[in-house]
Amino acid sequence: MEINLAYKHIPSRKVIAALADQLYSFLFELENSFPVELYEESSLARAVTSLLNTVCEDGEKLTNEFFEELIATRKDLLSDAQFFVESDPAAVSLTEVIVAYPGFYAITIHRIAHLLYRKNIPIIPRLFSEHAHSTTGIDIHPGATIATPFFIDHGTGVVIGQTTQIGKNVRMYQGVTLGALAVVKEGSGKKRHPTIEDNVIIYAGSCILGGETTVGHDTIIGGNVWLTHSVAPFSLVYHNSEVKIRDKSEMKEVIDFII
Repeated sequence: MEINLAYKHIPSRKVIAALADQLYSFLFELENSFPVELYEESSLARAVTSLLNTVCEDGEKLTNEFFEELIATRKDLLSDAQFFVESDPAAVSLTEVIVAYPGFYAITIHRIAHLLYRKNIPIIPRLFSEHAHSTTGIDIHPGATIATPFFIDHGTGVVIGQTTQIGKNVRMYQGVTLGALAVVKEGSGKKRHPTIEDNVIIYAGSCILGGETTVGHDTIIGGNVWLTHSVAPFSLVYHNSEVKIRDKSEMKEVIDFII
């Protein structure tokens, strides 16, 4: 069977991975001011142009637009980093967050991918997202709209779908899914994922589904919650589980164990 590919050159995942780390360094190793000459003729700019030319025309023009927006995004990323310091008692400095926190790395790569996604550049935004996914275990579709600041702690197993909208000052923990009620091709182009308003906390293992589902501002979602409908602002949503404790000396035989 013949397979028709849309592009003559398939972007390399290794190139994407290297470029993601170069862009990450570019954002956080330079001073606050970014003179144009720092990137217009740089090897980094040439690498971005070369990559964009594999999937679209006028890569140089798109590169210039991308870097201008990326530099503006740095302010948001530093706000994200500061929010990490304020949200995690284990975080001691901005430097530690930028160098060592997988949640912050995933957010940074997402903001890079989202800039490219908004320009309707194909494939490449998704490859950036998948690089962050494979590196951190955090899966954020480049189409998701995430305000700043945003905080993901630990992060492994987090899934944020394409049409998710997240407001400011949202805190999220490991294993959270912001997904669709049903994965069907007919849903393409529609809002399938939830809206999370400002100042929401979502604890580990919770699953919030559906394009019409809105979590109102200043709400707390407890751990392991399954939510498929909207909740009002200032809500406390929790799963009521029962924990039993018994004396193990009462267990006479192996078959008495409950798993």
